[in-house]
Amino acid sequence: MGRPSKYSPEFRAEAVKLVQETQRPISQVARELGVNTETLREWVKKHRQEHENANPDLNLNERARLKELERINREQAMEIEFLKKAAAYFAKNRP
Repeated sequence: MGRPSKYSPEFRAEAVKLVQETQRPISQVARELGVNTETLREWVKKHRQEHENANPDLNLNERARLKELERINREQAMEIEFLKKAAAYFAKNRP
């Protein structure tokens, strides 16, 4: 029997989600979370194996297109956040 994990299932799920949604390298996310890189890599691998048939109706081209659209969506969301902060800054510092 293995030793008990010091990470909750919720933490693991959020870490895997962070890797998948941000498309940042596992090593970078692991560093940010204070988790061993190989530990996070195993969590991501296990998640992918468990969910490999999550989109069985999509062909390879459709999956690639979906991934591209998700990337564009993330970039646009970051741009919107930046613009909101810039607008608030200039509104605050208006004479």
